[in-house]
Amino acid sequence: MAIEHKRLGGHGVLVSNLCLGTMNFGWHTSEADSFAIMDRALELGINFFDTADVYGRGGQQGDTEIILGNWFAQGDGRREAVVLATKVYNPVKRQENRPEPNSDTRNLSAVKIKKHCENSLRRLQTDWIDLYQMHHIDRACPWDETWQAFDSLVQQGKVVYVGSSNFAGWDIATACQEASKRGLMGLVSEQSIYHLNNRAIELEVIPACRHYGLGLIPWSPLGGGLLGGVLGKIEGGRRLSDGLMQQVETNRDKLERYEALCGSLGEEPATVALAWLLHNPAVTAPIIGPRTVDQLDSAVRATEITLSEDVLSALEAIFPGPGGEAPAAYAW
Repeated sequence: MAIEHKRLGGHGVLVSNLCLGTMNFGWHTSEADSFAIMDRALELGINFFDTADVYGRGGQQGDTEIILGNWFAQGDGRREAVVLATKVYNPVKRQENRPEPNSDTRNLSAVKIKKHCENSLRRLQTDWIDLYQMHHIDRACPWDETWQAFDSLVQQGKVVYVGSSNFAGWDIATACQEASKRGLMGLVSEQSIYHLNNRAIELEVIPACRHYGLGLIPWSPLGGGLLGGVLGKIEGGRRLSDGLMQQVETNRDKLERYEALCGSLGEEPATVALAWLLHNPAVTAPIIGPRTVDQLDSAVRATEITLSEDVLSALEAIFPGPGGEAPAAYAW
């Protein structure tokens, strides 16, 4: 393997098999370092960038989109070289915003979708968003309203594709069926948490994605650091957050076997975790969130290795999935 470009599910657009996540930009990573990471990503062939209107920890929500916009504003074909994804659903708290209940709550109303799209376009300094994703399901808002709002943005040329994130399998099915009734393209992708230690989406989300032709974009492919060689880091004196330390203790037996397996392969645990996802034909592009250029280069290593059937079986033994797809995983 290597950085390659593949269809986003059953749709025509070509995206890199790693997606550059930007949540650390403006939080753990300065604007200058963020620029360097994005420039390096393009050099490596990574053309798929993911962000969200709510990102900006360490400053204000929306700051991450501003960093991307400033990078695009440097020109030299940067915007045209990127398939840009952002999201809508959450409140975006910024000092210049007056209180307003549609914006200040989590929802997918037509008012919010239009307003937040305009604000994202302004911060991103672009005329269009390639993939506009619903950051979560809003089951209280009728699909008539939500799909009309997204279709209006598509018709205006402000959005090309619509995707989902954190949807259940039945939410994906409902969204796609409702779109089809209206003659719309519907969802083209689903962004879900998916990694060796959390394989719940194999029950129903992955089958739904396959049936409706959605590309799968796993987020947190290293389990928030759990699969990134955490035991070795502890032995080296690294201090962990209380939450991650609790996960380590809960999963210590698995992690000991996992890190020993990675050591026998001569590969870093983070590399193996990403490579495992890349071996799954349902996966389009795991989201990586490098804080430095070195971390980006290290992540690309996962595209260059092939895991043997024996190794895949060993990983399955350490981190068993739910037993297959629903309902066969739990019924006949």
